[in-house]
Amino acid sequence: MEQPSPATSEPTHGPIPSAVPTATAGRRDFLRNAIIGASVLSSMRAAFAGHALPIVQSAAPAPSGGAVAASGSTVPGTIRLAHLTDIHVQPELGAEAGMASAFNHAQSMKPDLIITGGDAVMDVFEAKRARAEQLRAIFQGTLKRECGVPVHHVTGNHDILGWNRKKSESTGSEADWGKRFACDLFGVARNYYTFDHGPWRFICLDSVQPKDDRYTAYLDDAQYEWLQQTLAATPKSMPIAVVSHIPILSLTALTYGAPRSREHVGTDTVIYHGEMHTDATLLHDLFKQAGNVKVCLSGHVHLLDHCMIDGISYICDGAVCGSWWKGSVEGIPEGYGVLDLRPDGTFTHRYERYGWQARK
Repeated sequence: MEQPSPATSEPTHGPIPSAVPTATAGRRDFLRNAIIGASVLSSMRAAFAGHALPIVQSAAPAPSGGAVAASGSTVPGTIRLAHLTDIHVQPELGAEAGMASAFNHAQSMKPDLIITGGDAVMDVFEAKRARAEQLRAIFQGTLKRECGVPVHHVTGNHDILGWNRKKSESTGSEADWGKRFACDLFGVARNYYTFDHGPWRFICLDSVQPKDDRYTAYLDDAQYEWLQQTLAATPKSMPIAVVSHIPILSLTALTYGAPRSREHVGTDTVIYHGEMHTDATLLHDLFKQAGNVKVCLSGHVHLLDHCMIDGISYICDGAVCGSWWKGSVEGIPEGYGVLDLRPDGTFTHRYERYGWQARK
């Protein structure tokens, strides 16, 4: 896939356009409308309603004194979020320097807060203890040195210690085994939580659930009930951003890892390898009923897309590490998302390159 040309404009996201049909209760219609709502995928897998999601190589810091809307005017009360997902820091390939570069570049955008979107470390899912401790030290040390703005985290599959017991040589009885390691890595008491910043409420979800020695994507019963309660307790006038590691709804998940052969034609479409939430329809219905969920951010597949359905934007925001620090992924370069979130629930989004060059 060819690398897209840099763009200079930002699409403004508000109410769903009248040309985009709404979803029905059926799964088939849900997926059909999601695809229609996302329009046609361009060479960068990121088109919506005629607007390509920009990939920007920024040379100058963002303006101070408030975020700038697509029209060029400053909207009072707007907050700027930098969404850095899939860092996959490791001692190899200069990844520690790459993480530092990404955080420094993101802070030049003058964000009010940063959210890391999971897979902060290269992998502790299969790693042995010494490697896991090394990765934790690199991530926490780099974050402490390089990040000077409020930062929040969600848990990715690679942040979970030892779920593959055979490869990690873990027993499952270790004090920090599984998601406890991720909680310690990020300094949180639980892998899902909510917080408010300015006029917006943020809901950080835990996408990753065990499946044999691998994983799949959904909310367990306790988290699902908590989400229902959180949405019900949020004032309808308060816009909500949901952040998960694995996409709740994504077009790239339909193609990433899928077989390229005619033998599957005429069979059901399958989402492979835990690339999208298996409870996507249920979650979307919850968000639709709430009425104030405006955007859902994710990573995981290292690709870039945006689809909208029922006025809710689902954005998969690439990867800081690109192809695990080896270059771009299907034309999507190393980068992160920048969102200007307005008090009325509208927002702008762009994908920002930070100038990293893969090291051989």
